[in-house]
Amino acid sequence: MARQSRQQRRARRAQAQPALAGGAPAPPRAAVRPTAGGGDSEPLRRQQHTRERHVPGSGFIHFLQEAVGELRKVEWPTQKAVISGTAVVMIACTIVGIYLWLNDRLWQYVVHHVLLR
Repeated sequence: MARQSRQQRRARRAQAQPALAGGAPAPPRAAVRPTAGGGDSEPLRRQQHTRERHVPGSGFIHFLQEAVGELRKVEWPTQKAVISGTAVVMIACTIVGIYLWLNDRLWQYVVHHVLLR
């Protein structure tokens, strides 16, 4: 289904860390995939081919499952963070709006009284 979140991976590593610190050998790494130039790539092709076959409409269901999994990983802001962020945006928009209004008035004066005389 969904991949592990960063927090879940860190927790898993923290649990495994004491065992490794005691001098135990590191866990074996994943096997290397065969390269395109050599090796037996037939099982890999067979796996890819079987993955391509699916029930019509199951792609949408898979998409929804992945979307829900990703939404569970989102770190949603608190109400305080939303309010402060909204206040910053409103203040910034007000400042930019006033600047643009003043700039428009200045250029309106220049065009009417200097260029159109």
